[in-house]
Amino acid sequence: MKKRITQVCLLLLCGAAVIAIYRFNFRKSIPGDGTREDKIAHIFKNNDCLACHSNNPEKPFYGSFPVIGNQVDRDIEMASRYMKFDEIDLQNINEADLAKIEQTMLSGSMPVAKYKMIHWGTGFNNAEKSLIAGWIRDVRSERFSTGLACEMFINEPVQPIVEFISVNEEKVSLGYKLYHDGRLSADGTVSCATCHPLDNGGVDGTRTSKGIYGQFGGINAPTVYNAVFNHVQFWNGRAATLADQAAGPPVNPVEMGMPSWAEIVENLKGDKCLVDEFSALYAEGMTEKTITDAIAEFEKTLITPNSPFDKYLKGDMNALTASQIKGYDLFKSNNCASCHVGQALGGQSFEYLGIMDDYFAARPAEIVYNDDDKGLYGFTGKESDLHKFKTPTLRNIALTAPYMHDGTAQTLDEAVKIMLRFQTGTKYTQNDVDNMVDFLESLTGENKHM
Repeated sequence: MKKRITQVCLLLLCGAAVIAIYRFNFRKSIPGDGTREDKIAHIFKNNDCLACHSNNPEKPFYGSFPVIGNQVDRDIEMASRYMKFDEIDLQNINEADLAKIEQTMLSGSMPVAKYKMIHWGTGFNNAEKSLIAGWIRDVRSERFSTGLACEMFINEPVQPIVEFISVNEEKVSLGYKLYHDGRLSADGTVSCATCHPLDNGGVDGTRTSKGIYGQFGGINAPTVYNAVFNHVQFWNGRAATLADQAAGPPVNPVEMGMPSWAEIVENLKGDKCLVDEFSALYAEGMTEKTITDAIAEFEKTLITPNSPFDKYLKGDMNALTASQIKGYDLFKSNNCASCHVGQALGGQSFEYLGIMDDYFAARPAEIVYNDDDKGLYGFTGKESDLHKFKTPTLRNIALTAPYMHDGTAQTLDEAVKIMLRFQTGTKYTQNDVDNMVDFLESLTGENKHM
C-alpha cells in the first residue's frame, strides 16, 4: 500500500514538474510580431500580473477559502495600491512606473514566493528579463537621462540635476518681484515668499502655513525648489504647470484671500513702473496669465544642482561618505528609488500613502482628518485615487522639515521610519535609518537664493 502511495505521489510530482516546465518555457514564448511594448505587455499578461495589479483583479478559486481568503484579499489590495498595469501606457510610461517594473520584475521579488507555490511556472524567464531590461535601459536613456551621470551610474533611476534651464531673464526679474509682492494678497501681508521663503529651503518650516488674518491651511507647503521638474503641481496634482500653480494661492480665501484675479490686476495697475515692465515683455500687458507666467519663469530658475550626491553620480567617488553610500544602497534596496526618481527624486507620480499599514489610523490623534488628507481623490473624485499623493521631491530635504503632506514628521529620522513602516513594510535597524538619513543629507544642492 505504501509503495502504491509513493508511486502516486511521484507521478503527481512529475506531472507538476512537466506543467511548470511547460508553463515557464514553452507557453511563455514571446510573440515575434509587434512593437517591443506589445511584447512586454504580452509578458505581463502571460505572467498574470493583472490578476492582482489592476482595477479589476481576478480573485483565484482559493480566495474564498477561510483564513486564506483574507490573506488573498490583503495581497490584492496591496498590489493594486502599488501598481496597476491597466493604467500604464507603455508607449509613454513615466519614470516612476519604469523604475517600479525594474525593481519588482527584474529583482525576482515578483511574483512573490507564495504565489509561485500555487501558480507553478510563473516568474520571468531569462528571455523575458532580457527584453524588459533592454527596454528599460533604452527608455531611460532616450527620455529621462540628463546625460550627466558617469558610466557606472548611467542607468540609475535617479539623475543628476541639470545646471541650467533656458529662461527669459527679464521675465525672471519681473517674476522675482511678483514672488515677493504682498499686493497679491487681500491684506498686503502675504506673498509667495511668505510660505516659500527662498533662504529656508523654499518652505516656512511649519506643519501647515499661515495665510491672511492668521488662518492656517490644512496641508504642508511643499518646497518651491526644483518644482519645475514635477509632472504636476500641488499634493493632489490639481495644477498642470508652474503658472497654473501660481494662479491658485492669491485667490484662495485662507492663503492670500483676494476676491478675484481681476481685482489683483487692478490693484497692481496702480504701479506705473510695473505696468511698463509688463508692456515691454508682453503684448497683452498685465493680466492674470502674464503675472503667473512671469512668476513661473522665475521659479524655473530655482533648481539646485551640484549637491554631493550629484557629484557622486557624475563620477566623484569621494563626494559621499561611506555612510551616505550605504544609505543610497539601502534607499534603492528598500524600493525608495521606485517612486523617488529622476532629477528631483520625486514629483513624477501619485502614490498611495499606507500600502503596508493604515497611516491615517496610526498618526497622532490631534491631527484631525480633513479633505486635504484625501489626496488625488480631492481633485478627481475617483475612489481609487483616495489617499494618493504626488510623491514629493527629496532634493534639499534636510532643509524642509516638517515632512509628509500633513507635516507630522519633525525629523528625517521620523520620516524615514514612517516610509519604511507604511510604504515598504521592511524591517530595519537604527543604523540603517542613520545611513539613509546621512544619504538624504547629501541631496542639498546649490542656488544663489538659498
